[in-house]
Amino acid sequence: MKNHVTIGRLAREAGLAAETLRYYERIGLIRPIQRTQSNYRLYDGEAESRLRFIRRAQNLGFSLAEVKELLDISSHPENDMAAVKEIAEGKIVDIEEKIADLQRMRTALQSVSERCPGHGSVDGCPILASLAGLDRIEELPLTQAR
Repeated sequence: MKNHVTIGRLAREAGLAAETLRYYERIGLIRPIQRTQSNYRLYDGEAESRLRFIRRAQNLGFSLAEVKELLDISSHPENDMAAVKEIAEGKIVDIEEKIADLQRMRTALQSVSERCPGHGSVDGCPILASLAGLDRIEELPLTQAR
């Protein structure tokens, strides 16, 4: 990327929509370094680095709020890394809860799927009956979202 690029070019290079970058700007994830006389946003290599960071963090399951918190912490080199570790460990707990929820969902769906012969009229389908609440799937106590 050259020294200063417009939002359109940055968006193309990052594989994102320009509106996504505008949203990221509104919530404080990226900042243009300046605006031209015609009010175009101009970004530098820092914005590209932040977008890479955002994408990688999202791929690990971090929300945009968590990404912002991590970026805020990282922008002050004197900060203690304990805060970063705490956020990462909290994300691990969230992931483990999601895995447990998915395993419960799989077990319940496998159970009802095994009762379905896979042929005949859908009128007697145990999967559809369970989904309709006629032949209840074991209630799935999903973990509470934080």
